Amino acid sequence: MSPLAPAPLPPCPPLLPGFPLYRAAGLRALEAAARGQPLMERAGLAAADLAADLITGPRSEGPILILAGPGNNGGDAYVAARHLQARFFPVHLVALGDPSQAPADARAARQAFLDAGGSELTAIPEHAPQTHWALIIDGLFGIGLQRPLTGAYASAVVAANHLAKTQGCPLLALDCPSGLDGDTGRVLGPAIQASHTLAFIAHKPGLLTLDGPDHSGILHLAPLELDAPRLVPPEGHSIGREALAAHLLPRLRNSHKGSFGSAGILGGARGMTGAALLAGRAALLLGTGRVFVGLADDSLGAPTFDPLQAELMLRPADSLCEAPLTALAIGPGLGQSPQARLWLARSLATDLPLVLDADALNLLAADPTLAQALATREAASLLTPHPAEAARLLGCEVAAVQADRIAAAQALSQQFAAWVALKGAGTVVAAPDGRWWINTSGNPGQAAAGQGDILTGITAALLAQGWEAGTALLGAVHLHGTAADYLAGTGIGPAGLTASETAVAARTVFNAWSQPPALSA
Repeated sequence: MSPLAPAPLPPCPPLLPGFPLYRAAGLRALEAAARGQPLMERAGLAAADLAADLITGPRSEGPILILAGPGNNGGDAYVAARHLQARFFPVHLVALGDPSQAPADARAARQAFLDAGGSELTAIPEHAPQTHWALIIDGLFGIGLQRPLTGAYASAVVAANHLAKTQGCPLLALDCPSGLDGDTGRVLGPAIQASHTLAFIAHKPGLLTLDGPDHSGILHLAPLELDAPRLVPPEGHSIGREALAAHLLPRLRNSHKGSFGSAGILGGARGMTGAALLAGRAALLLGTGRVFVGLADDSLGAPTFDPLQAELMLRPADSLCEAPLTALAIGPGLGQSPQARLWLARSLATDLPLVLDADALNLLAADPTLAQALATREAASLLTPHPAEAARLLGCEVAAVQADRIAAAQALSQQFAAWVALKGAGTVVAAPDGRWWINTSGNPGQAAAGQGDILTGITAALLAQGWEAGTALLGAVHLHGTAADYLAGTGIGPAGLTASETAVAARTVFNAWSQPPALSA
């Protein structure tokens, strides 16, 4: 290969299946449905198996530090400790809390560990900084924690995080990192920053959104021999291929540009035309037959064509709806002028599937008449707010939105009878009927100007090509994140990843997903 030739790109990330998600109440129902089965024994054994796999490298001869709390999470830790000790791993178990107050199964697990020759410590050894731990296991608290950790628990969490960081050893959380709300992803005071989390029975939404991804590390699942969806219907799901497969089909050879719809992008007031152009470029790159961009900028200096994407058809915003559109997006760079309000009112009155973002959402939040027009639309409506925009629409503080992102997305969806993607770490997608999904793709490179415009353009493209509203939003959110991950895998990002690069990568990933599977010989 010539030294000037570009390095080959890695294969595109595959479109993986989604998985069910359960909050604490649903998990309690699953445990009740499986009453009588040795779930704690299975959980501890699974934890020991994973722990053994994680202990590698030059420090693999060091001891394992296990933190066992006062509840069933601590019981899981005791079972794991017993199995690891039986495999001749040196185990130092720190027991926190009053064992006499523990649930019956946890007390039995503790006794079995002691009967097998195990011993307990009441605190992390003072010589710990000089001990090279092979692994730290967090078994303090699981999904039931609803208050900040204090006292000895908080001290143990801080110490465990410090040891894992300074010594470079894995930190494995059992079921949910202690101090993290498994339902919402909120950090409740000091919280474990795990490098790995082993979820039991099913994944928890709090591991996937808000602060969850930064505290959970690599996720693993031990179903404990239960078929969770068969026992209790899932409350939510991650976004996966089963939600998108019906639309991810190869294009027919006998096609023309009219076969793939016409998307309209309305926005781009003076000084913000780039936002509308970015959305239009993304819609074009995702395969829309024709893309019309209606610019709100009516100054003499307004662009009449896009020099980087001459295929885009630019026109004044007033004439956009005269184009033969199959989907419309409004908001990128729209501004909040009286004229912008009029354009939004006209857009809401169309019978087109409609994506609303950015200033379109801010106008809605400030005008009850527009909000009512949205809530009573017959055509599909899709909203893509970030947390601050969601807070304006709900009339609350941003902290309230972030305190329960699933509930906030559901509230918006029901209030406006629309599909909603609440953007952020672990974007939450909510349907008007109450269903919800959490996206697992994406990285911090998407925290940059213009990335929201790219998502709007991708969504408009899928709608224009005939995708159903919910499937289009799920597909756009997951594709947008996967494109960013694909680029990061090549060294382009996360730092410095641009919106324009993400749009091009989204085209590559989308085409890879839409190809038929290779035939075996």
